[in-house]
Amino acid sequence: MKITNLLSICILLLAQLNSAFGQDSAKVKVGDFNMVSGTWYGKLTYLDYSSGKPYSMQANITISRIKNTNQFIFSNAYPKEPNANSTDTVTISTDGKMIDQEKVISRTRNTAGNLEIITEVDGKDGNDNKPATIRHTYVLGMNDFVMRKDVKFIDSNEWIRRHEYAYQREL
Repeated sequence: MKITNLLSICILLLAQLNSAFGQDSAKVKVGDFNMVSGTWYGKLTYLDYSSGKPYSMQANITISRIKNTNQFIFSNAYPKEPNANSTDTVTISTDGKMIDQEKVISRTRNTAGNLEIITEVDGKDGNDNKPATIRHTYVLGMNDFVMRKDVKFIDSNEWIRRHEYAYQREL
């Protein structure tokens, strides 16, 4: 009985150590985002907090690397709402552990073979600017590119899909 308990404790400790080291070692490479440089076409679906219902609209993006840097320009275009067009600069830290000010918590391949990068940061969200954990998921592939934002408010255990950009390359 004691050996079984000791073995169980050792397995649990090893699993926790593996999980902790795996999360700390998650790193992004500049080449990950180089793969998605170019022009993409798709849609944005976001949760309207006022109505509680999702809303979708056409959205396109052009991604380009700032020469010889770890920064990328994301130029967002909304064909039916051009006044919403915007440009963002996305920076990968030199050690690969951060995207902008968000910690990279995982970098894996999904079942489709696409690279999936997840970041998290503490912040605020919602109409009333409530404290929350904000998770961004990037799915990077040769023909598919997804950026998703999920939010878990501090007083909840439930993740809410705030928005998702789903793009495809024009062939």
